[in-house]
Amino acid sequence: MKKKYINLVNKSKWLRSEIFEMVVKVNQGHIASSLSQAEILISLYYSGILNIKKKNPKYKNRDRVIVSKGHSAMGAYPIFADLGYINKNELSKYGTPSGKLRIYGDKSIPGIETTSGSLAQAPGIATGFAYCSKLDKQNFYTYVILSDGEHYEGQLWETAMFAAHYKLDNLVFIVDRNKQIILGKNEKLLKLEPLRKKWESFGWNVFDINGHKYSELVPVLKKTRKLKNGKPSLIIANTIKGKGISYMEDVTRWHNTMPNDKQIQIARKDLLKNCIHE
Repeated sequence: MKKKYINLVNKSKWLRSEIFEMVVKVNQGHIASSLSQAEILISLYYSGILNIKKKNPKYKNRDRVIVSKGHSAMGAYPIFADLGYINKNELSKYGTPSGKLRIYGDKSIPGIETTSGSLAQAPGIATGFAYCSKLDKQNFYTYVILSDGEHYEGQLWETAMFAAHYKLDNLVFIVDRNKQIILGKNEKLLKLEPLRKKWESFGWNVFDINGHKYSELVPVLKKTRKLKNGKPSLIIANTIKGKGISYMEDVTRWHNTMPNDKQIQIARKDLLKNCIHE
């Protein structure tokens, strides 16, 4: 493991454990989808990529981050608590009537930029943010974490055309490419490949990386901020759904299935181990 990424690796372990405990306490949520995107979120919030301020989720010049696949927006809640956007006690009230934290990302939650869950709607909103940033000369970046399934929506490709046409090089989409949707493996159901060529044909910068390796995630995120070539950027982050829990990894049924008591204990042991190499 490269020493420069040790702190981020530890953050990954922390985030996965927080997500897991948050969900199993109320027996509702999407564990596997949240685990596959963990390194993406940690890279954004803890490696110096984002212009943000602790305890101030409404900081005017902040970079915007949207988890478009709204069922896994909950994977950012522990980060919001760590940054002081919400009280840490809210994590223990996740999914309950007395708490602020809903199962799906909701704009009422500090740190959530827009309500998401209707697939491919959030990318259009994010593109509007990026467009307004250019018009108003605010100079903030907008990042969107996309799912595989959103590529089946025509609205996403309309957004891709708009962003390229208006040269929104302050817009970065990151595909959590775990190659699954709720019904199974997408390459069997309705193939997306060649995904890179498709996005390039729409006029985007495209990068293809291992979405669990900080040695690939962090440099490419930094690169997208320096390009300034008049093109929006898309990062295909190849990931594993359920990453970090042995019996969940790359198994479709865990999209929204809850573990039993025995499986909970196995998962806790798995999450104590290092599941990321660098």
